[in-house]
Amino acid sequence: MAAYAVIETGSKQYRVSPGDAIVIEKLKGVEVGKQIEFKNVLLLGGDRPRLGTPYVAGARVVAEVSKSFRGPKLDVFKYKRKTRRRRKIGHRQPYMEAVIKEIRL
Repeated sequence: MAAYAVIETGSKQYRVSPGDAIVIEKLKGVEVGKQIEFKNVLLLGGDRPRLGTPYVAGARVVAEVSKSFRGPKLDVFKYKRKTRRRRKIGHRQPYMEAVIKEIRL
């Protein structure tokens, strides 16, 4: 049984163990309370670590979405001198918190 795993989602990598809560970028079509499976497992760690090339074949990490929220507001300001060109826009990235339930092989 794997004690931890390294997964890839949203072009980022996370080291997870059962019971961990991780904050990831929001996935389309996934709601609070639903279970999700991460199939991009890069490494399984424990007493006998397994390294994938690039992914470990047949490995899955099961998680449950506990909440969905948006990050802090970022202000983006574009300015061109001498032309009176100014543009201010804001952005809030959507995130979700997932609790790791189990690591399957």
